[in-house]
Amino acid sequence: MHRVRCVCYLIPEFSAQALDSLRQPLETGEVIVARANAHVRYPARVQLVAALNPCRCGHGGPGRGACGRAPRCQTDYQGRISGPLMDRIDLQVEVPPVTAADLALPAPAEGTAEAAARVLTARALQAERAACGDDGAQALNARADGDWLEKIADLDAPARALLSRAAEQGGLTARGWTRTLRLARTIADLEGSGSVRRVHVAEALIYRRVSAAGSSSVMAS
Repeated sequence: MHRVRCVCYLIPEFSAQALDSLRQPLETGEVIVARANAHVRYPARVQLVAALNPCRCGHGGPGRGACGRAPRCQTDYQGRISGPLMDRIDLQVEVPPVTAADLALPAPAEGTAEAAARVLTARALQAERAACGDDGAQALNARADGDWLEKIADLDAPARALLSRAAEQGGLTARGWTRTLRLARTIADLEGSGSVRRVHVAEALIYRRVSAAGSSSVMAS
């Protein structure tokens, strides 16, 4: 089964009905078409990559060219994306405007090729881990669930305390807890760490905008 990539450049410009139709494939990897006499299931494992401006005019925020209707313009525009859909988006990254000073900076030490190599290594670790697992083992962290997820995440005490505190403060739903565990395990794999530590959980929570406030500009699930 192939994984389909869905790219939405300005996600709030799509209708609410179209956006909410993505909830099921993002959650279960399939689409169920219900008719009077039958329910048909189709495989639909997708990777969603989406972007949005701070507000409809594209300016938003303080500084030169800022939106004159902020913050209401930002709230209304970003509010077009429902909470349940946002809860299914694992990585939410704010991208600040590029300045002239940014263009003068040297290239990052890690390029695309180096990052791709780390990803391949992490995926190999996940496949090797699954090969040694039980019947519920999954070759990718993104599909891990239940006892298998708890086993491979294996949080240390500080990491579990941080995750529990985020949940108690209302920053995590039950779905968010599971997705944070998956993401933290992946971050640890990219780092080459055998265990999931507090720093990995903290980074996963930041990507879900739980412990770091701010609006997102680029999102992926």
